[in-house]
Amino acid sequence: MNKSISAASLAMALGAALTLAPASAFAADGMAVEKEKCYGVALKGKNDCKAGAGTTCAGTSRVDHQGNAWSLVPKGTCEKTASPTSPTGYGQLAAFKEKKA
Repeated sequence: MNKSISAASLAMALGAALTLAPASAFAADGMAVEKEKCYGVALKGKNDCKAGAGTTCAGTSRVDHQGNAWSLVPKGTCEKTASPTSPTGYGQLAAFKEKKA
């Protein structure tokens, strides 16, 4: 095996890995976007994790806007995101008991 093929293979593998990195984790300027857990904004089965007793994790919320299921959102946007089951009408930084939507 010669070194130029090995280096080229390594460069291609690295390029492929970087291409597969989630684009949502980076802002337009290439800086990482900070995320926060936001309760009450996930749709049924679309939560990132924690959906109460008897559930495992991601994708286990049973209803839209479940108060104990969260999704990751860009930092600072949670409490501006609509949540019809939240006491304030917006996402929360902690789990809550849902009100009737």
